[in-house]
Amino acid sequence: MLTLLVFLIILGVLVFVHELGHFVVARRNGIKCDEFGFGFPPRAVGVYKDEKKGKWEFVIGNKHIESKNTIYSLNWFPLGGFVKIKGEDGEGKKEKDSFAAKSAWIRIKVLAAGVTMNFILAWVLFSWLLTMGINQEVDQNDTSVSGTKIQIASVVAKSPAYEMGIREGDTVIKCVGEDARCAQTFANIAELQAFVADNKGMEITLQISRGSDLFDFTGVPRLEAPVGEGLLGIGLAQTTFVKYTPWEAIKQGPVVMWNVLVMMGIVIKSLFAGDVSNIGGPLAIAHFTKQATALGFSSIVQLAALLSVNLGIVNILPIPALDGGRILFVLIEKIKGSPVSQETEGTLHTIGFFLLMLLMVYLVVNDLMRYGLGGIF
Repeated sequence: MLTLLVFLIILGVLVFVHELGHFVVARRNGIKCDEFGFGFPPRAVGVYKDEKKGKWEFVIGNKHIESKNTIYSLNWFPLGGFVKIKGEDGEGKKEKDSFAAKSAWIRIKVLAAGVTMNFILAWVLFSWLLTMGINQEVDQNDTSVSGTKIQIASVVAKSPAYEMGIREGDTVIKCVGEDARCAQTFANIAELQAFVADNKGMEITLQISRGSDLFDFTGVPRLEAPVGEGLLGIGLAQTTFVKYTPWEAIKQGPVVMWNVLVMMGIVIKSLFAGDVSNIGGPLAIAHFTKQATALGFSSIVQLAALLSVNLGIVNILPIPALDGGRILFVLIEKIKGSPVSQETEGTLHTIGFFLLMLLMVYLVVNDLMRYGLGGIF
């Protein structure tokens, strides 16, 4: 239940901030917004300023209101938000407060504003995270860095480590057991890897730190590792805890964002090449939310920042039905000197949406096969 609540809060904040970007830039450029809502319809309650009475009025339910001002609404499904922009579907081209009547540059600004807000949110969250302190990767051979630890950077689903109960973000403390081979701690990644290799096919127990808790997980390293995986199926990182001043965090935030963007670029490139092994759907997000919740508040903030960057990147892709696709049609209009017909654009957006839904269904099935119900809920 806690995982679901955290998942809904994160997703709600990301979508709301995205829609807020569209709303603010549209209003600043003289475009009417019929409604700006928190959550998804049906509407529970709304408030708007009556231009005749000059005072704020309430509206209950989905009652239609004729007003030159925006209705600010609270809706029954508290997941994100939405904005109804006048002329966003091409109507009202001769009305000066319509999106369709504005110049190409203004329309592009409005369409890109949601993505921009997601990047700004990620910057704020990463900077906040840096002020709280993060585990930063260091060279395992650098003896000048003290207080390092071995963290689990990734876990392959259904691998020995995954079956043991080890998850991303865990810290390996030591091997535990009564026999002599387990009487050791690990100073660096190389020592842990050597221990696992020496005991492949044999049962081992690792003491793991997760948040403020300690766990003993038992399993058997594989005799042979699949390509790209280790004997346990984990990726490791030597890290040390680093805390930044607020000013340093603000400057360092974009650097962290850039690293995330580079990684996302690699994933998107592999997606267009037909490799979806590194792509996750909503159930994968739920899986990582479950893990982040177990690791503590800073992990939840980190997950929200990563998802905010991901949402921004995905939305700016030039694919019909996404913001990037709508920007593409504005650019085509600018180049050819006339807009693409509303019918054609609408059809392409519908096809794009349908293909995205097919991809989503595939990713849901893939997530279930990868993590199983137990790894998600």
